[in-house]
Amino acid sequence: MKVEKREAGNFAGPKNPLYLRLQAGFSEWLRILNFEPTSQRDMPKMLGEFMAYLETNGCHSPESITETHLGNYLNHLYLRPNKRRGGAISKNYIRKHLQVVRKFARYLAESGQGSFTVNVGLTGKSSNLGEVLTRQEINRLYKATGDDVYGLRDRAMLALYYGCGLRKNEGIALDAGDILLDKGLVLVRKGKGYRARFVPLTGRNKADVEAYLLHGRPHLLNGRNENALLVNRVGRRLRQPLCRLVRLKAAAGIGKAVGLHTLRHSIATHLLESGMGLEHIQRFLGHESLESTQIYTHITDGL
Repeated sequence: MKVEKREAGNFAGPKNPLYLRLQAGFSEWLRILNFEPTSQRDMPKMLGEFMAYLETNGCHSPESITETHLGNYLNHLYLRPNKRRGGAISKNYIRKHLQVVRKFARYLAESGQGSFTVNVGLTGKSSNLGEVLTRQEINRLYKATGDDVYGLRDRAMLALYYGCGLRKNEGIALDAGDILLDKGLVLVRKGKGYRARFVPLTGRNKADVEAYLLHGRPHLLNGRNENALLVNRVGRRLRQPLCRLVRLKAAAGIGKAVGLHTLRHSIATHLLESGMGLEHIQRFLGHESLESTQIYTHITDGL
């Protein structure tokens, strides 16, 4: 692969009117498909860097993008300095850039604007994938839950974010009617990209969610008409489940940085350690591409 003989730099964004129009269309496409707010914020910026790179290398339309352009862009990312901390940017951040390029190609194809094929990919282990909790630490979170209605809700929350591996907004958006106890399934209607999927709900996860539905949620609703599954103390949709997780983490004496996505990372890692195939984990997590799931092989390799 040809490597450009020039110093890697950062690109503010495209100047080409066509690229500016496509960048705006890509941003609107992300919004329509219900991508996470952080993705809607960051992905168009990453796309802008890719477009500006293309401009400086004489490529002024998507139809002109070649495998050489993509390979050289990957080399550029390997060489590009980290503006905040110095040194190189992480492989995980490079992976995000390539995911944006792939999504841009998908956007072009779906909107009939002349797409391109992305065959380049990363090799080696990714870094800064975030913390992963051990099974023992997960058990400590469960033991930190109380015996009151909030404890019932906490265990249901852990069942959803750890046991079912849901994303933050997927759990928040769940309605009580999305829990299909008779079938042992959770219907995730508002997944990433508005892709709905069913997630298994079995064993302790099912028992904890059912206990919350029967004994915790009615008390919190106190007669209020509310569709949301997870509700707060006044019977409205719970918007900040992270606050409860932070309390549980402190009560469990866990010193790691823990967020809701940590629980998703953890269940994926534990499933892989247990021998579940990547394709099954991909469907479980609702990943669009297997590449997103493969990061967990890098985590388990280092354990």
